[in-house]
Amino acid sequence: MARYRLAFDLHTHTVFSHGKGTIEDNVAVAREKGLKRLGISDHGPGHALYGVRRGRFAEMRAEVDRLNRLYPDIEISLGLEANIASPSGRLDLEGGELAMFDYVMAGYHFGAFGEAPLYAASLAVRNWIGGIAGRWGRKLVAANTDLVEKAIYENRIFALTHPGDKGAVDIEAVARACAARGVLFELNAAHGGLSEGDLALAARCGVRFLIGSDAHSPERVGEFGGAVGLALRAGIDLGRIVNLVEEDTGDGAEGGEGAGKWMS
Repeated sequence: MARYRLAFDLHTHTVFSHGKGTIEDNVAVAREKGLKRLGISDHGPGHALYGVRRGRFAEMRAEVDRLNRLYPDIEISLGLEANIASPSGRLDLEGGELAMFDYVMAGYHFGAFGEAPLYAASLAVRNWIGGIAGRWGRKLVAANTDLVEKAIYENRIFALTHPGDKGAVDIEAVARACAARGVLFELNAAHGGLSEGDLALAARCGVRFLIGSDAHSPERVGEFGGAVGLALRAGIDLGRIVNLVEEDTGDGAEGGEGAGKWMS
């Protein structure tokens, strides 16, 4: 019987934004679960409520470097979950700040206002109402899609986080943009927003996938919830999920999702 586990988890949060644990707390859990690489990806500074303060970037970098020296059995990377908010595609990172990070992910969040605060606030309200009602109009979907596509094309993004979660998008258009730019399409263990049909369509567009725990507490690091089951139901070749590895135990053991393991 095949068993799957995460080789690495690059979407985790800490007390530097609105997570509940320190960077070292996340590292401890990642090591316990046998991860070979851990990414710290707190929210970008453009988020009004829980973005990392720019003045703390150097502190985070120094802590990650210290922990890499202390724990040679795991690679610890400093990333950032930048905010998609600006109509021009610009993220909430300044040019000189990029060198401090090993990778940058990006996602659409409520509470980030970018270069056009009134537009961003209006869009957030419409998406919030759409989420409650369970439907988005064509113009709203087009606006969300345009925002995300521009961010993909205007920046060097490692992965697009929880696509379609806070605001519905044209999955085919966004997936084609990700494929063209080599941006990974996240299967988020904490947020929904994607159906089996959405994933199947994204796969046909040529994207590769990344499972992210989106852990906001240390114990959730390395978990992937129902992401693998969703991928299987969508007919996706699990080999397209870059951080999923297969272990063939041959012992017929039973197990379930969570804690970094999934049995098929």
